[in-house]
Amino acid sequence: MTTLVEVLLTGLSLGSVYALIAVGFVVIFRACGVMNFAHGSLLLFGGYLTAVLHEPLGFLAALAAAVLAAAALAGLIELLLMRRRPTETHVLAIVTIGVDILLLTELARRIGPDVLDLGDPWGAGVVSAGGVTVAQSRVASVVVAAALVSLLFAAFRWSRWGLAMRAAAADREAASLMGLRLGRVRLIAWCVAGALAAVAAVFLAAFPTPGLDRATGEIALRAFPAAVLGGMDSVPGALVGSVLIGVTQAAAAGYQRSLGTLGEGLSDVAPYLVMIIVLLIRPRGLFGTREAVRV
Repeated sequence: MTTLVEVLLTGLSLGSVYALIAVGFVVIFRACGVMNFAHGSLLLFGGYLTAVLHEPLGFLAALAAAVLAAAALAGLIELLLMRRRPTETHVLAIVTIGVDILLLTELARRIGPDVLDLGDPWGAGVVSAGGVTVAQSRVASVVVAAALVSLLFAAFRWSRWGLAMRAAAADREAASLMGLRLGRVRLIAWCVAGALAAVAAVFLAAFPTPGLDRATGEIALRAFPAAVLGGMDSVPGALVGSVLIGVTQAAAAGYQRSLGTLGEGLSDVAPYLVMIIVLLIRPRGLFGTREAVRV
């Protein structure tokens, strides 16, 4: 029973981190219809800056600087590469793959074989209750993710940007004809996604993970199945998908010994197996919007 509770708590904490990344995928997709495959490199960029700056500046100031820098880099990508865009969104998706390769290559060169410490305040601390032990960083990830996602939902609901975002997601052409500045909507969406990715990097590199290395950006892409199976245009779907992916991955790792040879490496591929199964049943994901087609 203890193992089950620990698996569920670990899965929830993993899901909360994946939610920060998956929501970034969804926000960009809702704003401009593009799947941003450069998201992992934005996360690694934010984590790298936090690791480099935390000694001279302190953790909170380093994280704030990394969040702003990641948001600025994401906005720069949108301005330089996405703004003068072709009509085919799949071309833009390919462009983001190229950007991802360039950024990951440079960041991997800078990080090298090292494992970087981000200087987070939780360290190796744990919380124990009823025989269940959970890392403090995992508890913090749930709290921070809940706060940031709630803030984003409030922005969607009450801000002018959120209204413009919902209008653009419903009908970009009509929104443009009504005078909405879709360029600004897209720019803010990219900046928000970059900022969330930088925050997620802290928790991906925190204990019990050894730290940030050059493979962290690739690990972050496990959140992509969460966005897809939840529905690429649905923020609630991204949250549900992230929890589902997190619990599945934690269960595959927690019960690996019970599965014998079948369990070896299962936690690494489990997110993609879940995504494939869900998409075979519901091609638009669990909460994806159905397109109305006139006949």
